[in-house]
Amino acid sequence: MSHEVKQIAVIQGAASAEIQRLLRDFAGRWRDSARIVGVIEDVRAGDGERCAGGALVSLASGARFPIFQDQPSVPGVCNADPESAINAGEAVRRDIEAGCDLVILSKFGKLEAEQKGALLSAFIAAAEAQVPILTSVSPRFEPVWRQFTEGSYDLLPPTREAVEAWWHAVRANPTERGDRAAG
Repeated sequence: MSHEVKQIAVIQGAASAEIQRLLRDFAGRWRDSARIVGVIEDVRAGDGERCAGGALVSLASGARFPIFQDQPSVPGVCNADPESAINAGEAVRRDIEAGCDLVILSKFGKLEAEQKGALLSAFIAAAEAQVPILTSVSPRFEPVWRQFTEGSYDLLPPTREAVEAWWHAVRANPTERGDRAAG
């Protein structure tokens, strides 16, 4: 990377499932040589249940936090489960406090943009701890993200090479960790 590397990187330019796979594969490659915490979205078909398929999965513990919940008043309809996402964010916050080299957060999405919780506490904790963050942001939420980070992030294409180059640059410059905003 020819510019000053930022301690926050955002992957954009692919479908969410592809970006989550890229994050999961990256974490797997570095698991033995870096302390990586965070959550990645895992969407899979539920066991015949409409809302059972999606979860945020902890990179530290493997714990699953359901993304959706059944809406009891309307059979077959599910809603986002904000409480579970908040629990996931709090688990990541505790993992950050225990020490880590990198925080991977599945995405800065609608709830974070509306500052209604979800993974917001984890984003803030990582910024306050001055730990590098790797995430994704839908272009729809980029204006709020830009304000949240004060524009201090690198935008990466959805390729293994781009993510690896960013991570190598971050690891080569560990003292440049004071350039992030907590929001």
